[in-house]
Amino acid sequence: MNIIKKPTWQLSEKDVTPKEIFDKRRDFLKLGVASLITSNSVLELFAKENLPIKNLDYQIDKNIQDLKLNTYDQITSYNNFYEFTTSKEGVKPLANTLNTNNWDIVVDGLIEKEFIIRFEDLMKNFQLEERIYRFRCVEGWSMVVPWIGFKLSDFIKYAKPLSSAKYIRFETLVDEEMFPDQARGIFSTIDYPYVEGLRLDEAMNDLTILAVGLYGSSMPKQNGAPIRLIVPWKYGFKSVKSIAKISFTDKEPLNSWQKENPREYGFYANVNPNVDHPRWSQKRERVLGSFFKQKTLMFNGYEKEVAHLYKGMDLRKYF
Repeated sequence: MNIIKKPTWQLSEKDVTPKEIFDKRRDFLKLGVASLITSNSVLELFAKENLPIKNLDYQIDKNIQDLKLNTYDQITSYNNFYEFTTSKEGVKPLANTLNTNNWDIVVDGLIEKEFIIRFEDLMKNFQLEERIYRFRCVEGWSMVVPWIGFKLSDFIKYAKPLSSAKYIRFETLVDEEMFPDQARGIFSTIDYPYVEGLRLDEAMNDLTILAVGLYGSSMPKQNGAPIRLIVPWKYGFKSVKSIAKISFTDKEPLNSWQKENPREYGFYANVNPNVDHPRWSQKRERVLGSFFKQKTLMFNGYEKEVAHLYKGMDLRKYF
């Protein structure tokens, strides 16, 4: 008899959506997108819960950890995206300037052959899946999000890096017409482009994904459309948005916040309740929509899956 052992990160269908949606979820899947568009009762239910109409084909996360999702409105209305503004509530109304049509991604560095790929063409090469993950901001707030995407490890194999590649580096698009803070020049909040990086073994971990949507629909602009990185055991600023360039390198990338303030932000940025930010404690967090704080989990609750990546490292030094 074959025993199928599910990954510990894979989160039961209970609480995947609000109860009304959950009760009808299997019916939605049977109907398909075309039927969703023509079913008034389904449209009314989605409108009531302020959910987008599903437009992505993906494998469903079973949510075996019974995580309770934040609402679509919470996830899409409270965002850090400094290219627009430092106001979390202000990002959404400003994000309409982001144009994701004809979005190209440059892939270069230590790979067999450098290339540029259009986002729509990239999507044809990978099977999408839902990943229900905890998301923890370094500022002390958190949420649970049903991301849709594909494994970064699959993309890495697609890009064919050389054996000399040890790190992967990401850049957000630079376009002053789309991003108002970039147009401020020397008065901008940070230096652009926004840069993030991972060690290659971190990037190859099964948890790490490139996300292209949430709640079954394409990624909202304020959440990093059309494609962003998700590394659930790290603080949210590592999950770079609106990716326009991916590079393979043998040197550790200098990420944007480490460049801005190396005393407060390191390269690894692993969620660690035992290492406080210089200006606040990281022991507890407030889930959006909740009044009381809860304990922060080591590696954001993914210790079994990722602790081996840092064996022998002093996580107070490599923060």
